[in-house]
Amino acid sequence: MSGLPPVAEALLAPEVYPERPERVELIQTHLSFVFLAGQSVYKVKKPVNFGFVDFTTVERRRYFCQQEVELNRRLAPTVYLGVVEITRGEDGRLALGGEGETVEYAVHMKRLPMERTLDRLLERREATAAMLDEVARKLVDFHRSSRGDQEVASFGDIPTIAQNTEENFAQVERYVGISIPPHAQELIKAYTRAFLKEKAPLFKMRLAQGRIRDCHGDLHSAHICLADEVYIFDCIEFNDRFRYCDVASEVAFLAMDLDYHGRPDLASRFVQTYVELSEDEGLPTVLDFYKCYRAYVRGKVESLKLDDPAVPEEEKAEGLARAQRYFELACTYASAEGCRREP
Repeated sequence: MSGLPPVAEALLAPEVYPERPERVELIQTHLSFVFLAGQSVYKVKKPVNFGFVDFTTVERRRYFCQQEVELNRRLAPTVYLGVVEITRGEDGRLALGGEGETVEYAVHMKRLPMERTLDRLLERREATAAMLDEVARKLVDFHRSSRGDQEVASFGDIPTIAQNTEENFAQVERYVGISIPPHAQELIKAYTRAFLKEKAPLFKMRLAQGRIRDCHGDLHSAHICLADEVYIFDCIEFNDRFRYCDVASEVAFLAMDLDYHGRPDLASRFVQTYVELSEDEGLPTVLDFYKCYRAYVRGKVESLKLDDPAVPEEEKAEGLARAQRYFELACTYASAEGCRREP
């Protein structure tokens, strides 16, 4: 596969794995190479630096692999098996957990039935209200038990929220006119800045109520598997600032993604169940703000793939289409009229 670095190229070979799978499949994100090998999954971090994440040294990648396992065991303890060394033997060949020099690290996971991930269920029109009720229950329990101390709560203040949104705007500037039209960029900026200024008491109230928690941070439908139980995986491990957030932001992420998949009915049901179980009556007051924020983040993430030489052109085209749809969705939350095309 052209464009892959040597370690990723080597990990396409079944003989590298202790499981000796019949074949190895590769899935790429903007941050990782994910190898599906039999009943196992091995995730290798790309040596990238986007500002909000820095994986540029082997030691940093080792550290964040360890963080990924520890943090994800909160919601999927049986899935995250540990961190594995990728070694180079005297013959120059790479192996997982073999003898020789350690050249890279991988997160080792149990392979989940991907046909049961929520995004796939949504595509097949098999997702139900009962499933979203189960997700809401698990999320409420998780938020109640997660950290909400003074350090975490400090990330719920207006300056930190504004830092996140302004950072996103700056990082998307290079894609204006490509994945997001200029007028859409300006509309979302204006809405976000005005909401933060005019609704500041809402954010202060939620901070005082203890609604800022150590969350999952990346709760969209592809990270939820409904199998023998509800598995929620692949949380944000690389930046505490993105994980320490209002629970409303977490709820808004999945609700937005349900909207994206054409199921606003399930989004409403999910939010309603969460609010009832958590007794968080103030959540709806900031829901659309956070939906806009999360849709914009997804548009950014898909856009970042456009500059990745390891991503095939076909995948880049698909990513561009998804980015455009997410940015359009962000506009619908920012304005009742959405981002109408300029004449």
